[in-house]
Amino acid sequence: MRYIASDATSAGEATIRIIFEPGVDPNEAVVRVKTRVDQVMPLLPELVQREGVIITPVQPSMLMYVNLSSSDKNNDEKFLYNYAYTKVIPEIQRINGIASAQILGSRKYAMRVWLKPDRMRAYNISAEEVLEAMQEQSVLARPGRLGQSSGITSQSLEYVLTYQDRYNEPEQYEDIIIRANKEGEIIKLKEIADVKLGSEFFDIYSNLDGKPSASIVLKQTFGSNGSDVIKEVKAKLDELKVDLPPNIDFQISYDVSNFLDASIEQVLHTLRDAFILVAIVVFLFLGDWRSTLIPIIAVPVSLIGAFFVMQLFGLSINLITLFALVLAIGIVVDNAIVVVEAVHVKMEEENVTPYQASYAVLGEIGGAIVAITLVMVSVFIPISFMTGPVGVFYRQFSITMAGSIIISAIVALTLTPVLCAMMLKNNHGKPKKKSLVDKFISWFNNGFEKLTGKYIILLNKIVARRIVTFGILVIFCAGIFFTNKVLPAGFIPNEDQGMIYAIIQTPPGATLERTNDVAEKLQKICEETEGVESVSSLAGYEIMTEGRGSNAGTCLINLQPWSKRSHSVHEIMEELEEKTKNLGAIIEYFEPPAVPGFGSSGGFALRLLDKTNATDYHQFEKINNDFMDALSKREELSGLFTFFSANYPQYELKINNKIAMQKGVSIGKAMENLNILIGSTYEQGFIRFGRFFKVYTQAAPEYRRLPSDLEKLFVKNETGEMVPYSAFMSVEKKLGPNEITRYNLYNSASIRGLPSKNFTSDDAIKAIKEVAAKELPKGYDIAWEGLSFDEANRGNESVLIFIIVLIFVYLVLAAQYESFLLPLAVILSLPVGIYGSFALLKIMGLANDVYAQIGIIMLVGLLGKNAVLIVEFAVQKQRQGATVLEAAIEGSKARFRPILMTSFAFIAGLIPLVFATGAGAIGNRTIGGSAMGGMLIGTIFGVLVIPGLYYIFAKMSEGKNLIKDEASEPISEEMMRMSESEHLSKENASKISELKKRLKNLTKRKKDEK
Repeated sequence: MRYIASDATSAGEATIRIIFEPGVDPNEAVVRVKTRVDQVMPLLPELVQREGVIITPVQPSMLMYVNLSSSDKNNDEKFLYNYAYTKVIPEIQRINGIASAQILGSRKYAMRVWLKPDRMRAYNISAEEVLEAMQEQSVLARPGRLGQSSGITSQSLEYVLTYQDRYNEPEQYEDIIIRANKEGEIIKLKEIADVKLGSEFFDIYSNLDGKPSASIVLKQTFGSNGSDVIKEVKAKLDELKVDLPPNIDFQISYDVSNFLDASIEQVLHTLRDAFILVAIVVFLFLGDWRSTLIPIIAVPVSLIGAFFVMQLFGLSINLITLFALVLAIGIVVDNAIVVVEAVHVKMEEENVTPYQASYAVLGEIGGAIVAITLVMVSVFIPISFMTGPVGVFYRQFSITMAGSIIISAIVALTLTPVLCAMMLKNNHGKPKKKSLVDKFISWFNNGFEKLTGKYIILLNKIVARRIVTFGILVIFCAGIFFTNKVLPAGFIPNEDQGMIYAIIQTPPGATLERTNDVAEKLQKICEETEGVESVSSLAGYEIMTEGRGSNAGTCLINLQPWSKRSHSVHEIMEELEEKTKNLGAIIEYFEPPAVPGFGSSGGFALRLLDKTNATDYHQFEKINNDFMDALSKREELSGLFTFFSANYPQYELKINNKIAMQKGVSIGKAMENLNILIGSTYEQGFIRFGRFFKVYTQAAPEYRRLPSDLEKLFVKNETGEMVPYSAFMSVEKKLGPNEITRYNLYNSASIRGLPSKNFTSDDAIKAIKEVAAKELPKGYDIAWEGLSFDEANRGNESVLIFIIVLIFVYLVLAAQYESFLLPLAVILSLPVGIYGSFALLKIMGLANDVYAQIGIIMLVGLLGKNAVLIVEFAVQKQRQGATVLEAAIEGSKARFRPILMTSFAFIAGLIPLVFATGAGAIGNRTIGGSAMGGMLIGTIFGVLVIPGLYYIFAKMSEGKNLIKDEASEPISEEMMRMSESEHLSKENASKISELKKRLKNLTKRKKDEK
């Protein structure tokens, strides 16, 4: 369990939420909770035991918000509610994955017995007598059977005795006899009460675009697939539409899949655009369509293979895995590009056939491809074991990326060489066609050759100068330090999800009608605002904490699709804030939660805790208000509000026990009588429309409007006399809380808010912590809820993850090169790219959040790949007898073109992400900007720094081996060499075998001739 939170209102309802750690089996959690509930059930009041305690494993955020509305004003909220309750809810609850299908409010049909206390006094009838009469005359009876077998005598027929069920019509209840005597005088219920088929309560007003509606909130079970559940719900609603009464229809006001589907569609478009841009860059470098086609074929093959890996690990196609696939396009094409480019070089230098070139190249660069794959996969393996909500992001991303990279390596070592041998032609040295494209490619190649020449000249000047190499690294490390200071930190960014929650708070004690008036005014303003599609308003219900109260309200503002509106959700929220300043209520605007299932809304959520164990609610309110005032002074915070208040108008009943006893009044009966007349109670129910409904007995509204009405009420004493309450009871006006909330069993006040413009959630949480440490008195503390719980308690996990990844990569490289020094040439080249990532995020006005950190971790693999390409080739040259300086420069020259080619292909694939708009734009831009900035700067400066680093560490390790007398051959090279020698030995063996057969045939033929 993470934490437990409870809310109890004066309406007689209580909700206890138990939040478990992500990954806990929900079925096991339910069993644990049920065990604890069973222990306390006998201690609960009888009415609570009779109603039951409902335990439901549910995600806190909404899955869908469905309105059943009517354009006919004769169909009021009561009719719509009960139609939904009897016809719609049972069907939806049968859908697998639906944990809760709740109609907001309690407009369920109920038989309302409106008592008239003045008539009751005249007839000397108490409320208890009314209830007793109803119980005696509206009954469920089972008289039994006549002629039932007894084993004594036999009977030819058996008769079942039946009796009418409980009354279910108002007329039947009206005819209930309250009192009768021998003289034939009868007093019926209709003489002292009005009986109507009404509603249980009148606690919520609900409408859609000004039309009455029944608001249905759907929540899903843990572990269910939200998209699948939503599809089934929509299919069921379409099925139910056929039988809807005239002028009644469903409207889905909120659907979490709208944002997900739009985001996925956006990413699919990005996938397409990235694929095209990568193809263009590859064509530019390779110069012909045949060569371009080979690495492009590797992309879908690798991505299809990644789907297999995703299926193997139980992943779904979602925003995170699609992000990974977009980025994978630029990565999986790398290995194939390296192979194709090396085949071209081999054909040009040695003038061999494509088959011979492919065969030779596979032996030369196969080790490099294996090394690259090991490095890149080693980046993603450690982060796949993370837990928590961030761990879900990292795990899905890392497994998808690692799967696609491994498949791409297999493709590069198998399919790509075969395609090269089949499709390429050795046109090197032959006259080429002089088409416009060929001229452009020729111009590009000439320019690239000149660039390579200048690059080598520059390397000759700086590679052997240690001070230059380390000087560049120091500059970039300093850049990282200072950029990180000014780069805002974040967690999981809030996206434009096409929905806004408007939370309404009227003054304490405001009536439901007054709150509904504000909600309707807000609704009209919203409908006139550009970009708004529909508005659902609720008076009496607050969606953030799911609290109820006459001064609470919510408007769910559904925005037009992203393609049809020009304003972002934040621009619309700012416009509404300006328009709704003077509605006579506090109105704050929030977005849905950044991650469905973590919290009920965006922004931050916390509780102010009273740990003194002696709560004075008025003192607690003062401390809460002072804390809110202190928070409101911080520029990082906005949209602050709390529903906690201890100044709701209340009247405390004070009974003079002595006088009550003297008048023969039982205090218990006096309070029970008030509970019936003022509070309402039910003792029985009835069946109608195939559903169970309750019978409520209560004084008619006109008898319980004002405190002075209490003086007109009477209770029957022991001798049967009617005694006025004013004879032994007085009332005292006071103020108190309407709702009591607890967090981990401490009395608490729920606080919600948003980060201000140009500030992140991390800035907001830091500001709140600072204010709490400075302003809160001893015995008071704060605690976090929802996604804020994870963000506030996460610490420096991103730094730790980065360190673990680096250690993992270092160990892999140490095993690869059998050296503890050479891997440092790869590791120390990374700060250049990290600075580029931070710098571009700052320029784009984005935060260093989860998406940015995913991009940075991916950079470790990508930039490490560039370094490995150079180091691997340099190690080969050094083993062939070159000096360290020659090997460093030769390796850089040989890999300069493939490094730039693969890097710019990857960067081209990121362009659609960086310029993304619409659904999921922030996530697209953050992960794209983080990767692009790092790859661009890391590649440009990396090709200068890596040769110098190799020179430094190769010099230090020259002539040294981890194990004495062992050849210093990279393990991947050894693997490929052994594989090749094994292949050659098999080939030689087969040739020898074939030669033996021929010799045997020849000798046999000579014998036959003799």
